[in-house]
Amino acid sequence: MKYAYYPGCSLHSTAKEYDLSTREVAKALGIELIEIPDWICCGATPAHITMHLLSLALPVKNIIKARAMGSYEIVTCCAACFSRLKTANYFMRTDDEHRQKVEQIVGEPYKGEVKVRHFLDVLVNDFGLKNLKGNLVKELKGLKVACYYGCLLTRPPEITELDDLEDPHLIDDLMRTIGVEPVQWPYKTECCGASFSLTKTDIVLKLSCDILQMAYDEGAQAIVVACPLCQSNLDLRQSTINKKYKKDFNLPIFYFTQLIGLALGIDGKKLGLDKHIVPPAALLGEKDKLAKI
Repeated sequence: MKYAYYPGCSLHSTAKEYDLSTREVAKALGIELIEIPDWICCGATPAHITMHLLSLALPVKNIIKARAMGSYEIVTCCAACFSRLKTANYFMRTDDEHRQKVEQIVGEPYKGEVKVRHFLDVLVNDFGLKNLKGNLVKELKGLKVACYYGCLLTRPPEITELDDLEDPHLIDDLMRTIGVEPVQWPYKTECCGASFSLTKTDIVLKLSCDILQMAYDEGAQAIVVACPLCQSNLDLRQSTINKKYKKDFNLPIFYFTQLIGLALGIDGKKLGLDKHIVPPAALLGEKDKLAKI
């Protein structure tokens, strides 16, 4: 199983632990992720809100680089990168006017033929839950988590084509496979404030507080995410939220790849578990899943 891998800017910087854990899990399962050479930023929200053509041309440039590798499938982990790459593909397939303009910008023809995948999709639908279970070194029994998808992975559904719009289940399925118990909660796809993190911090604090409260109320001991912005807002802002709203949250915010990595027997430091603001070691130790971090 071989894919062109697009890490994007976050996974090479603020979400390095997501990149580390993704690569470790892929290696342990024999999934080959080949990083696209000389990839560039997908544009994320800044390009999307300032110039529509730029928001298409930047992802297409990366997709063409993957095609040049001989790969017709790209795997990414960042929810924003996934959203922008999928959106670009959608326009290149369905909108001749935009396609022609983007082709002129990037200097090559492209009609959306390269498939964009999220690593969640690859693990569940290509590698398979049964195969994953067969590779486990241990099951993480006794841990209850809230699986949080955020607002980009499933919206808009005609573009993302990943999971159920209102009640996605891919992370839940993976967690059950490794022995973790996902709680039932209604905030799976609520927004955390995302890129308002620096410009409208009060909004982020309120939205993130609501998410943390709902997870806590449903008995979750941690939250599992698939988005760097979600992880950052819920982890980094937790102490500020506690002070502002007089809360006492102490919920570790894991990437789904980190818990899978633990179940595969991978050392905690290799998974970046030592990089979180809310330290997970106490929770993992209590549940007899102590990682070496």
